[in-house]
Amino acid sequence: MRIANPIYDVVFKYMMEDLKVAKTFISAIIGEEVLELDFCPQELTIKYRKESRTVVRMDFLARIKTTGGQKAVIIEMQKAQTSFDVKRFRRYIGKQYASPDNIYRDENKNEYARQIYCIFFLGDGVNVPDVPVLTVTNLVKDRKTGKEIDLHNEFIESLHHKSWIVQIPHLKRHRRDDLEKLLSIFDQSNIADSNYILKVSEKDFPEQYRHIIRRLKQAAENEEIEEEMIAEYEILGDFQNLERRIEMKDEMLEKNAKTIKEKSKMIEEKDRLIEDLLRQINQKEKNK
Repeated sequence: MRIANPIYDVVFKYMMEDLKVAKTFISAIIGEEVLELDFCPQELTIKYRKESRTVVRMDFLARIKTTGGQKAVIIEMQKAQTSFDVKRFRRYIGKQYASPDNIYRDENKNEYARQIYCIFFLGDGVNVPDVPVLTVTNLVKDRKTGKEIDLHNEFIESLHHKSWIVQIPHLKRHRRDDLEKLLSIFDQSNIADSNYILKVSEKDFPEQYRHIIRRLKQAAENEEIEEEMIAEYEILGDFQNLERRIEMKDEMLEKNAKTIKEKSKMIEEKDRLIEDLLRQINQKEKNK
């Protein structure tokens, strides 16, 4: 089966804008059942570009099943080529904490802050080798003993978010569980006759995820999406060429600076030798 490559922003957005797909996809990553899912009203999707760094951000309001009932959380999802621009990620998350829209009231009109879940898809990972998905949790420990305390506390959960980091380069060869089988849709070793299309077998995916594969198949058959993928590939290529030229210039400047520094050291050394010779000459003149 030929599916569109979700490494491209236009395909990733097409996939996630189907709420049934988004519910299944997010539930698989966080390991909790998403009962309801809505795009946050203030923004559907936003794409940012700075040089060759592309970030796609999607915000969802989710209702998640718990042992005691349900809870409402904000899902902050970001897909980026690189983890380089940490300030940008922090700014997005900070907006979620500060937003008054993320406060809800119960039946007694008590106000609570919604818990925030962050999901990152990174094209170059975070230098943790051979681990496809990292889970960062808000563990609570006794400071003295180091013992982990198992509790669910509104204060703690509202101020310390959970995160999942998908390292796309490390998805290759990992199919240890259903989630890793699902995330193999990002495995770039499955590229077919072009960078835009991956070749997969539907039977390699668990039954509960096959509607996601069919959604990507639809994207592969959509001419408009194909044109956007090509445009995105060309734009990123231009940015990468520009960045390579900048890096080459930086290397030349660094090399020139090193040469200038070495010449400066040689001049300083010559000056010291001249000073030594002058002192010797003056000393000889005094001794006459």
